[in-house]
Amino acid sequence: MRPIRIGIIGYGKIAEDQHVPSIRNNGRFELAATVSRQGKGAPGIRSFASHHEMLDQMEDLEAVAICTPPSVRYDIARDCIEAGLHILLEKPPGVTLAEVEHLACLAAGREISLFTTWHAQHNPAVTAAAERLAGQSIASMEIVWHEDVRKWHPGQQWIWEPGGFGVFDPGINALSIAARIFPGELFVREAELIFPENKQAPIAARLRFASSSSGGELSADFNWNHQGKEEWNFHIRLSDGTELKLIEGGSRLFVGDELQASGGHGEYPSIYAEFVDLIDERRSHVDIRPLRLVADAYLSGRRSTAPPFEDG
Repeated sequence: MRPIRIGIIGYGKIAEDQHVPSIRNNGRFELAATVSRQGKGAPGIRSFASHHEMLDQMEDLEAVAICTPPSVRYDIARDCIEAGLHILLEKPPGVTLAEVEHLACLAAGREISLFTTWHAQHNPAVTAAAERLAGQSIASMEIVWHEDVRKWHPGQQWIWEPGGFGVFDPGINALSIAARIFPGELFVREAELIFPENKQAPIAARLRFASSSSGGELSADFNWNHQGKEEWNFHIRLSDGTELKLIEGGSRLFVGDELQASGGHGEYPSIYAEFVDLIDERRSHVDIRPLRLVADAYLSGRRSTAPPFEDG
């Protein structure tokens, strides 16, 4: 079977560290092109400065992975759908719900596969947690998602602009896990968004959720100005008293004090394995729940102001 020729649009650190190895280790794909504003890309692979150049010159391309900042993803994805290419979108899939929903309609009309990926959902321990929580009654859930923006996005100013998501750039990973494992719908009941005086996106946020599956306290605390080791943890208590801890970004699951075995491909290899299946079956997987939770936090939240923040 001939490999699916795929291009990467937005060739940066996440593309180099995660997408390229996952593509090259999946025999169903062949990396054919990359796009970055500087025209830089993987060694030995054709590189372009814009997706327009790539689409004009690569007639045998079949799919693309779009890894750009979210503010430009809609226009790029729309062009690629019109060119007949299957689309893999890095998280978050767009700036607004309407953008993503429109892309889904366009893809359906062309019988093209559209895949909104949430890499944290593909961690094997997250799947194990979802299976353990299925059908359970939740007494409480606490999410703590703390990291240092200076480490993970040094000098990147787009994340502080409208559409850049601020603390929800990492925080949406936690919300994607919550959407995957929680046995029922989650709704934002209250939110506090903390904006530095000199930024257009929040640096911290505190959320309270409601759900028909729980009458207890459901909360999330996000902080992008955290010093020290990252904290990417879930603490869940069931109505029968059982406690679950999903820690280190969803990489390890404990039930009580016992570490649960979980196996699988890993986050990005799993993403590309699913992308193959979607393309083969001409299906799409469009999950907007994490993005909707962020949108609802903005809609229902109150704004607080923090001192100016400088990360350069």
